[in-house]
Amino acid sequence: MRNLPLFLSQILLFTVIVFSNFKIHAQNKPFVVVLDAGHGGHDSGNRGNGYYEKEIALKIALRVGAQLEKNPDLRVIFTRKKDVFVDLIERANIANRADADLFVSIHCDAFTSSKAFGAGTFVLGLHENERNFKVAQKENSVIFLEENYEQKYDGFNPNDPESVISLILMQETYLDQSIVAASTIQKSFVNNLKRKDRTVKQAGFVVLKYTYMPSVLVETGFLTNSSEGAFLNSSKGQNQMAVAIAKAIINYKNEREAGVNKEVITEVKPESEVPSSSTSSDLVFKVQIAASKNRIATKPYNFKGLSSVSREKNGKLYRYFYKSSSSYEEAKDHLVTAKNKGYSKAFIVAYDGDKKITISEAQQLIK
Repeated sequence: MRNLPLFLSQILLFTVIVFSNFKIHAQNKPFVVVLDAGHGGHDSGNRGNGYYEKEIALKIALRVGAQLEKNPDLRVIFTRKKDVFVDLIERANIANRADADLFVSIHCDAFTSSKAFGAGTFVLGLHENERNFKVAQKENSVIFLEENYEQKYDGFNPNDPESVISLILMQETYLDQSIVAASTIQKSFVNNLKRKDRTVKQAGFVVLKYTYMPSVLVETGFLTNSSEGAFLNSSKGQNQMAVAIAKAIINYKNEREAGVNKEVITEVKPESEVPSSSTSSDLVFKVQIAASKNRIATKPYNFKGLSSVSREKNGKLYRYFYKSSSSYEEAKDHLVTAKNKGYSKAFIVAYDGDKKITISEAQQLIK
């Protein structure tokens, strides 16, 4: 760089650093999947035809994980890897602590009629019919086996249809992507295994309420159906179901990443240039968290759970901002939130009305 002007050398060096850091960041941020084998321990799940749901769900979950772990871009976490009881809320907490990208809870269905068969997928939502409520009621009844369930679940009663409404609001943020993930899994069952398509449905599952990411509950089939129960209890059947689920998860990951380009931060302002307060009514501070060539929907699931994200097109790039405030002190708090969510190179930008200005110009306006 000796023969280049100083400012060109600095630009070249900054570009190298940005793309190097971006490459490292992309390599170090695998797609995290949490696999939840339903029931366990003293909770056997349904016992259709003498089978144990807890055992079949665990075997399928472990096989799904074995398939996914072949992909170096995926990280797999299990809520349980052996026959133990795990509270529903703790299953969600495991996913939240891991900052997971997808939560999949695996179960086996049961019905009063032995003729019912087929695989189905559920996302959190208001049950549209009595059957969906019964499915959720069966899975939610696990909370009665937990200590202090009244306090942990804010008085939720699985047997009260009205109580389900309170479940919906928190997961609504991730509903669109949950439906996409569930649809991908459902299509995999139909296309790869020729299973009866029981479609994607919505119902009030407690285990899905407390997760902060797209979440799906899978009913792999009916143990109360003699032929389907035997299939799910067999090594061949468990392997086929696991491969179908794993393929769907990989497809969902690839499609999501194709539609949501990796964030590329193109500017970093040193802290020393940032003003300490704002008194101008026209002065607005925003936190830039990403820039991309792709036009990304400003939904929380596309931005690691951050809401109040806005988008602005500048040339060929779309820039994405978290929050908007007339106070720099508030903007600093927003910046901390963005960085805690993983946007380590986020920074504050300033606007005078609709015009973007430099931090130095904002400082002059304050003076």
